[in-house]
Amino acid sequence: MRAVFVMLKVDPGHVHQVAAAVAELESYSEAYSISGQYDLLVKLYIETLDDLDRLVTDDIHRLQHIRETFTILTFGVFPSPARG
Repeated sequence: MRAVFVMLKVDPGHVHQVAAAVAELESYSEAYSISGQYDLLVKLYIETLDDLDRLVTDDIHRLQHIRETFTILTFGVFPSPARG
C-alpha cells in the first residue's frame, strides 16, 4: 500500500465537519489541522493510482464544504531510528 497526503481547503467554519466526513473513507489513516493555504492534511492509503483517482475525484470532491484539494504522492518511507 502507498501513503498519499491530500491537503484540503475547506469553507470557513466547516473544518470539523469535513474532517469527520473524510474519516469515514475506507482508505483514511489520519488528519491534521494545518496552517497556511490549506486547512486539513489527510493521510490515506491506496493500492493503485486508479484507486487514488477514484478516491479524490469521486469520494473527496463530492464531500460538502471542500473548496480545493492538493494531492501529494509518496514514493517510499524512511523508518525512524531506534530510540534507546
